[in-house]
Amino acid sequence: MPIFAFRRVPVFLLMLLGIWLSARYLLPIAMPFLFALLLALAAEPLVGSLQKHFRLPRGLSAGIGVSVVLVLTVLILLALSALLIRQLGTLSGVLPDLESATLSGLDSLELWLLGLAEKAPKGIRPILTHGVEGIFSDSSALLDGITSRLLNLATSLLKALPDSALGLGTWVLATFMLSARLPKLRTWLQSHLPPVWKEKYAPHLRTLKKTVWGWVLAQAKLVGITFVILCAGFLILRITHPILWAGLTCLVDILPVLGTGTVLIPWSIVCFLQGESVRAIGLLAIYAVISLLRSVLEPRFVGKQLGLDPLITLLAIYAGYRLWGLGGMLLMPILAVIVVQFALQAKKSP
Repeated sequence: MPIFAFRRVPVFLLMLLGIWLSARYLLPIAMPFLFALLLALAAEPLVGSLQKHFRLPRGLSAGIGVSVVLVLTVLILLALSALLIRQLGTLSGVLPDLESATLSGLDSLELWLLGLAEKAPKGIRPILTHGVEGIFSDSSALLDGITSRLLNLATSLLKALPDSALGLGTWVLATFMLSARLPKLRTWLQSHLPPVWKEKYAPHLRTLKKTVWGWVLAQAKLVGITFVILCAGFLILRITHPILWAGLTCLVDILPVLGTGTVLIPWSIVCFLQGESVRAIGLLAIYAVISLLRSVLEPRFVGKQLGLDPLITLLAIYAGYRLWGLGGMLLMPILAVIVVQFALQAKKSP
């Protein structure tokens, strides 16, 4: 390895440390302003059009454009919330039946596993039987634990409402301010950036922006296709509340590492043990169709948008989860893309 490559190692390590410290301590503070910047950029085409065609002042154009985008966003969120509340309202009426069906499915699964344990060699048969009985010793306690966790989650969300309200107000005000000052901020940033930075890093930043945006759009398309297939399949199988179950399954599918199989495969096993063979085969068929379509469409939609090695992607996902939970699983791969882009630029530069 050339000597100059060794000289870049401390710089690269310092860059990694700076990214980690920024994400660990500065990101929570800067989050409302980052969202405000994204919303201001989303409203910029409308703001620019108002300035150009109606010759309105920048401040007035920004106020109208951001207000329109905010109203549309709120209307979409209200429509989705109303649909979710309606589905949850109808679901609450069948929760007792759902609990009994879950307990029945767990009992059937226990009997099936005990039957398999009885067919094992005599030396390990008692160990397997004891393990299965220990897992299913109290199915009600398992459900009570899940309910307790959900209640704790709801309590945490309620406690976070004051901070969320403050962050929401800051986000809205910052959006109007940033939109009104966006041209000046761009001019100021371009005038203060060293020319060397513009030549070295501007092309990579544009590539990074295109890469991340393309990845987000590709994932949105895949999730939309998955949702449609799930809704259609649940309707064919006459599963109650198909939209709600399809939405919940898609939420699991969005999380890295997990997928629709995390929901559909255990569900089909429980249905099979309960004697609902048609529904079990139908759920497996839905999973097979989704897996086949994703294997065909994902390379076309996503391609190599992130440009990351699968091992690096897995490492980033795991590190993000350990550091920041589920949100880190989504954020860390994007940070890894930033690191790779700057590393490639450092490698190319003399």
